[in-house]
Amino acid sequence: MGRKLILLGSTGSIGTQTLDVVRANREELEVIGLAANSNVELVEKQAREFRPKVITMYDPKAAKDLRIRLADMPVEILEGMEGLINMVQVPEADTVLTAVVGMIGIRPTIAAIESHKDIALANKETLVTAGHIIMALAKENNVSILPVDSEHSAIFQALNGEPKRKLEKILLTASGGPFRGKKREELVNMTASDALKHPNWSMGPKVTIDSASLVNKGLEVMEAKWLFDVDLDQIQVVVQPQSIIHSMVQYVDGSVMAQLGVPDMKLPIQYALFYPDRVFMDEKRLDFYELGSITFEKPDTDTFVGLKLAYDAARTGGSMPTVFNAANEMAVKMFLQEKIKFLEIYDMISEAMAHHKVVLNPSVDEILIAESETYDYLGSKEW
Repeated sequence: MGRKLILLGSTGSIGTQTLDVVRANREELEVIGLAANSNVELVEKQAREFRPKVITMYDPKAAKDLRIRLADMPVEILEGMEGLINMVQVPEADTVLTAVVGMIGIRPTIAAIESHKDIALANKETLVTAGHIIMALAKENNVSILPVDSEHSAIFQALNGEPKRKLEKILLTASGGPFRGKKREELVNMTASDALKHPNWSMGPKVTIDSASLVNKGLEVMEAKWLFDVDLDQIQVVVQPQSIIHSMVQYVDGSVMAQLGVPDMKLPIQYALFYPDRVFMDEKRLDFYELGSITFEKPDTDTFVGLKLAYDAARTGGSMPTVFNAANEMAVKMFLQEKIKFLEIYDMISEAMAHHKVVLNPSVDEILIAESETYDYLGSKEW
């Protein structure tokens, strides 16, 4: 069964690949709404191809420009956070795919769930910071949360049909990123250009830097905790450099189920949009003769301390994961602007976490306050 889709983040890496999936499955998938920040030119092209009923531009100036460009089309153009919230509630849609980067996704996701829309989730921050709110709300409204991240999709597939009580451990795989195998002293002078050279995946700049620091894997650990309702001690990160095994689960009898495939985000996107069905995908298949071998390593958390800090934040709970995430967002932005060095990403996260006074079971407003306070605190210091 196909879906009538609202796509948040249509101009980013996940968003454009989602539209590739729609393009290949036009009879089963329909785009009802598109949302982006400010890339008016690309959104105009998407609108003319997919003919959505509503579009939201987060930037009001971009919304004004788009209204002029699309004056010949019967499309409603909204703006800002209010526009996102209103768009995800339109009755024609049944699924909202959240591919925005950052905590901007929290309020629209809540509004979509309250409107009884299924969520195809590619926005880690929503569960990292507000998992206690999102998962309870989804259960209350009988809404499915369908993971789009390749690792969480793999876990979801490996758990399919098995009783949850028989799960012993989640084995969350990591490529190791472009700096895999390097020691701390080798990372001192690494630039943003170095960090953006991911060996396997084509992703946006923020996620690619997070992969280099292993912060991305820490965020995924926190996301997995909420998605699959497991303890942190049941989640083990395993480096799998070829990015062929996307994740695994181990059961109480010692059996391990793994999901394998080429490193292509269109596969987990399509799986989420067609679940529980599987449909043909005209993409490269995994060739085991060509592959030859699959290897595994233990993550180096002494060098890549972002993963350790993520576990610390998750164990503390409450508002601390929000601080971890916000500090990293600010640090990555500064690193991309060449204002700080690579290892200072960890320093900024650690400093923000040490400074923060935890709020237990925070509301959405308290989550957003913790984010803002983290930005203000780090912004007041010299790096």
